[in-house]
Amino acid sequence: MSEVKRLVAAIIQFLGDQLHNGDLTSDAKESLEVAIQCLETAYAVRHDSPTSASVTTNRSLLDIFRDATQQQWSLGDDGSSSLPPKACEQDKEKAEKLKNEGNNLMKLEKYTDAIECYTKAIMLDGNNAVYYCNRAAAHSKLNDHHAAIQDCEKAIHIDSTYSKAYGRMGLAFASLDQHARARDCYKKAVDIDPHNESYITNLRVAEERVRENPIGPAGGQTGEASGSVPNTSLNFSTLLTNPTLMNMATQLMQDSNMQNFGQQLAAQMQASNPELVEQLRRQMGNQNPQSQDKPGADQ
Repeated sequence: MSEVKRLVAAIIQFLGDQLHNGDLTSDAKESLEVAIQCLETAYAVRHDSPTSASVTTNRSLLDIFRDATQQQWSLGDDGSSSLPPKACEQDKEKAEKLKNEGNNLMKLEKYTDAIECYTKAIMLDGNNAVYYCNRAAAHSKLNDHHAAIQDCEKAIHIDSTYSKAYGRMGLAFASLDQHARARDCYKKAVDIDPHNESYITNLRVAEERVRENPIGPAGGQTGEASGSVPNTSLNFSTLLTNPTLMNMATQLMQDSNMQNFGQQLAAQMQASNPELVEQLRRQMGNQNPQSQDKPGADQ
């Protein structure tokens, strides 16, 4: 069977599937039947023949079309890129449901499954910066910080005022010990959202790390030298000057249920400033530098 006939057979198969669509009127279905008959006659192809059955795959013709035309795009070396076509309202609704499913999976710490959901959402609506930013958070959870940075760059390319994308990219750079780049990202985040305590504190920490070690690891990146021990005492003093954390600590000290003090403090810190919690964990020698972002909470 020639490639042309295989394509025609796939189209006929697609039209045949559409006949079972309950949204079509009787006139529309009759038109599809005529179209199928015309294609079968013109190309000598029958959708119910053994030969045409060989074109059947596990993926529909519509899915293949979407993959080819909508979703795959990347930034060039100069940062330029053409965005995917705008999604229709129906696809946007499906994408939102997938995003929400991904957010729920993040809460369950099923990060690989969450990435799959966000990717499917992007497949349907590749112009939504939130989907890339949420996927970046999932990549960070799996320590794939380079992928997180790439997704943040795409989110920023779509929306240059998206402060959370800059914040998450800063966290990814910090996890790679590239503190100068992390500082630059946090600066941008603060410029966009100057009252965000999380960005302000993380910027302060990144600046301190750059001052501690102006000559960074391989590649000339400013940051922490490989194998060095961070100056945690100075960084902890910075954390203790944060009014948000001190206010939470004061409230907990007044709580009669003191046996849960540590757990409550950790939970409140996590909800208020997940990036700061991650910085603290790295300073204490934790080997799992993953942001505790909860993208479903505010997106």
